[in-house]
Amino acid sequence: MTRNTAPEITPEKLYTSRREFIRALGVAGVSAAVLAACQEKPFLQGGEIPTDTGAAVPSPQAGSTTDEFGDTLTSYDDVIRYNNYYEFTTDKEGVARLAKNFQTSPWEVQIGGLVEKPSTLSIDEIRRRYPTEERIYRMRCVEGWSMVIPWQGFPLAALLEDVQPTSDAKYVRFESIFDPKELPGQKNKYFPWPYVEGLRLDEAYHDLTILATGLYGKDLLPQNGAPVRLVVPWKYGFKSIKSITKIDLVSEMPVSLWMESAPNEYGFYANVNPEVDHPRWSQATERRIGELSRRASLMFNGYEQEVTNIYEGMDLTKNF
Repeated sequence: MTRNTAPEITPEKLYTSRREFIRALGVAGVSAAVLAACQEKPFLQGGEIPTDTGAAVPSPQAGSTTDEFGDTLTSYDDVIRYNNYYEFTTDKEGVARLAKNFQTSPWEVQIGGLVEKPSTLSIDEIRRRYPTEERIYRMRCVEGWSMVIPWQGFPLAALLEDVQPTSDAKYVRFESIFDPKELPGQKNKYFPWPYVEGLRLDEAYHDLTILATGLYGKDLLPQNGAPVRLVVPWKYGFKSIKSITKIDLVSEMPVSLWMESAPNEYGFYANVNPEVDHPRWSQATERRIGELSRRASLMFNGYEQEVTNIYEGMDLTKNF
């Protein structure tokens, strides 16, 4: 593939690709094609709860100024001022301004679908029930830039264990808030709002997968996905859905917003893979925010030892 420099704002033609593709095939055709492409390998018998969730989670000391590779944390100012959040705007440096007055309390998250104990939890209940810990993770955007962020969060597995997935559950589907009055970007009709993402059950139960409610020891700000967001550090950043309102256990693979918008460019897995280019740019290198030069990207964003086992036998080029 052509190795062009990755843009840091998705080009305008991406918006029209969804409309043109859906006009030609229909939404149902798009969804069916994407589902067929991604369901190569059965990974669990229905509802089987994963017990082998990979190697131990890297654990820099709490309050550390680096990740486990010795890479310096991205400054707090950069983390809260340089954001992808299309529900507000495609302008990264404009998100914080538009999100400033976005209300994230009161807030509820519905957890249901194929579970024995469906629940609706307020953000206050979530904070009381699930104590957070600091997790210093690298975040790699599909656009070719990256950060190192000290999140405050808790394992998604803890919440899933409480609702008890049934024997038919194979995936976790996440849905973000839909409120075009408060989120001006949702007036853009080219995207199939609300934002939807998904994980396989074994990915969701992995030790690295967390629900974050803060960063740098502070509550999340709206531009960073307040009050609660997903963080899956071995995947491109768009998989880590923000401002979650709904979590469902389901039997079929969820079709995410980006899969439906541009199925030729965005697959279900979205694992960081420097050997698999985006159709319009290389994924071999990245620009760490705060640095001038580019650096080599790492397989699974540097978490290869922890997650390789759950993709054993899969074609990671086909299942991009």
